[in-house]
Amino acid sequence: MIDIDRIRAETPGAARRAYLHNAGAALMPAPVLEAQIRHLRLEAEIGGYAAMAAEAGLLDAVYDSVARLLNAGRREIALVENATVAWQMAFYSLRFAPGDRILTAEAEYAANYVAFLQVARRTGAVVEVVPSDASGALDVAALERMIDGRVKLIAITWVPTNGGLRNPAAAVGRVARAHGIPFLLDACQAVGQMPVDVRAIGCDMLSATGRKFLRGPRGTGFLYVRQGLLEQLEPPVIDHFAAPWVARGEYRLRPDARRFETWENNYAARAGLGCAVDYALRIGLEAIEARCHLLSDRLRAGLAALPGARLRDLGPDPSAIVSFTLDGRPADEVVAAAERAGVAIGASDPASTRIDAERRNLPVLVRASPHYYNTEAEIDRLLELCEGLTAR
Repeated sequence: MIDIDRIRAETPGAARRAYLHNAGAALMPAPVLEAQIRHLRLEAEIGGYAAMAAEAGLLDAVYDSVARLLNAGRREIALVENATVAWQMAFYSLRFAPGDRILTAEAEYAANYVAFLQVARRTGAVVEVVPSDASGALDVAALERMIDGRVKLIAITWVPTNGGLRNPAAAVGRVARAHGIPFLLDACQAVGQMPVDVRAIGCDMLSATGRKFLRGPRGTGFLYVRQGLLEQLEPPVIDHFAAPWVARGEYRLRPDARRFETWENNYAARAGLGCAVDYALRIGLEAIEARCHLLSDRLRAGLAALPGARLRDLGPDPSAIVSFTLDGRPADEVVAAAERAGVAIGASDPASTRIDAERRNLPVLVRASPHYYNTEAEIDRLLELCEGLTAR
C-alpha cells in the first residue's frame, strides 16, 4: 500500500499544481534533491576530487541499486549522462556489413531511428520495420517470420513516447534468444513505472533515463549490457577510464560495463540517481505499476466518455502515458490552457514516432502521464478542463 500523503509531502512540486507530465520529467522527491545538494555543498567545501573520495562508498553503491532495479549484475551496469548516450554507446558498439538487417518497431523513437539510418548509410546495412498487430503492438509472429541469417540486431522501444503502448518486450526477447540475435531495448519510459527484469525480458542491452518515471535528476541515465555480450563489444569512443593505457602502444578495455563510461562525471547527479532508484525500490515497482494503472485507467475512461475527446492509445495493456486529442483544439492550446489552470501536461509531435504517426495520420497529440504520487482529484481536474474546452 502506497502512503500517498507521505509521498506527496516529500514531493514539494505536488503542492504547486497537478503535475501530469511524468513522461517528460517527473517531480523529484525531496530526498533526491537533498542528496544532490549535499554532494554539491561538499564539493564547494572540500573540492570535487575530495568530495568524490569522501563519498566513494555511496557513489559506488549506485551500481548495486540500478542492478537491483533491473535484476542485473553490477558489472553489467554503466552510469552515463542520459538515456540517449546509453543507447548510442550500445548501438554504435555493434558492427554491421552490407546487407545486414536491423529490425525495429513501427513506434520506434526518432533518436534511435536516425541512428539506424546513419549506420545504414555508412555500412550498407538495411533497416526494416516489423508490422504491428491489430492492437498496435509489435507483431511477434511477423517478427519471427522476418528472421534469417542476415538479421544482426532487434532494437525496439518498449514504451513509446506516444500512444500509451507497451510493446511485448519479453516475447521479442524469446525470439531474439532463440536465434542468437542481439536485442537492444529502449526502456526510457518503462523504468520507474513498472517492474523491469532484464533476465525475464531476455534483452542483451537496455537503456534508460533517471528523469522520467524514476523521478531522478536530469542528466542521468544508465545502460545494461549482458555480461556474455559485453565481452564482445568495444565502445565507439573510449578514454583512459574505459580503457586504461597499459603500455605505450596498448590499451585494455575494462572487463565490466564501465567500459562505456568516461572518467569525468556529475557526481551530485549520480548521488541523486542512486537515491531515486532506492526510493522507488522501497515503495515497490509492483505497487507503483498498480497505482499508475488506476490513475491512467481513470483518465482514459473519463476521456472516452467525453464528447469531442479522442483517445489515441494503442495496445491491450496501455502504460501510464495517455495520448489524446480534443476536436477543434490544437494540442499546444490544450497544454497552455491546462498550464493556466494549474495542470501540467505535455504534447507529442508526430516527428518523434514518424512511422506510427504517418500510419495513423496523427496530429500533434496531447500527452498526460500520471504517476503514483498523483491523486484521483488531479485526474478529475484535467477531465473537467477538457470538458470545458470541448464545450466551447
